[in-house]
Amino acid sequence: MSERDTGTMLLGRRRPHPILVAPTAYHRLAHPEGEEGTARGAAAAEAIFCLSSLATAAPAEVAAASPDGARWFQLYVFKDRAVSRGLLDAAIENGYEAIVITVDLPVLGVRERDVRSQYVVPDALISRGAMREHGSLSLLQIGDLIDATLTWADVEEFASSCALPVFVKGVLTREDARLAAEHGAAGVVVSNHGGRQLDTVPAGAEALPAIAEEVGDRLDVIVDGGIRRGTDVLKALALGARAVMVGRPVIWGLAVDGTSGVRAVLELLRAEFDVALALAGVPRASALSPASVEIRASS
Repeated sequence: MSERDTGTMLLGRRRPHPILVAPTAYHRLAHPEGEEGTARGAAAAEAIFCLSSLATAAPAEVAAASPDGARWFQLYVFKDRAVSRGLLDAAIENGYEAIVITVDLPVLGVRERDVRSQYVVPDALISRGAMREHGSLSLLQIGDLIDATLTWADVEEFASSCALPVFVKGVLTREDARLAAEHGAAGVVVSNHGGRQLDTVPAGAEALPAIAEEVGDRLDVIVDGGIRRGTDVLKALALGARAVMVGRPVIWGLAVDGTSGVRAVLELLRAEFDVALALAGVPRASALSPASVEIRASS
């Protein structure tokens, strides 16, 4: 255990560790540095940063803020397809490596906190993002802009026409994972949207093993949701993921200390993962398997 290897393979490239920054909206609500600060922190921690369509910075601004960082772009398919196409083109032009299409939000879930608060994102925060043409919008109104007619044929069209590999985010069944593979996806993100879309839906960890068994030999499988410690990263890889996406903890780090806070959160997770590998007796992340964890049936 004197030497450990936290590396993983994604899109045919070796990555120093399997921890990615999940796409989350409106980083300037947490800190004035916004997505640019998150991207810089991710780059310093050698983590891929996935920029949200609902960002407070344009793809070009994030690229300029962190030119050497690895970047992916999360794409919502809007009713106005020209908006989605414009974001896709901007990502391609500014050196993003992959497109992550979110498919688990045909309509907005029942989010009682948002209903109570009626919070409206200020114009000043969205003036540079995808929603700039719409002005101030409540979080509930933003959901109305998403195209509920999205089909697997649309996913295939994006995958075939886009110069970048496409991931499908929001997969929770082996059937949908197989369909993603059949329609040209390079990978899937096993995700329940942070538990904010469909109440009582399975956690990513519950859905992951069947999906990895179904498509793990054909697609890059990533999981998000509930990654809080290095041991969570270990469990995710043992259950079949190649990488994890981390959302809320990164935003908490950004809120506390901007770029430095993001870097601290990601480096802490990577250090904990390294320790977990050693103490689990598996010095290489690539050697993790279901034998590394015990799956207990819920009571």
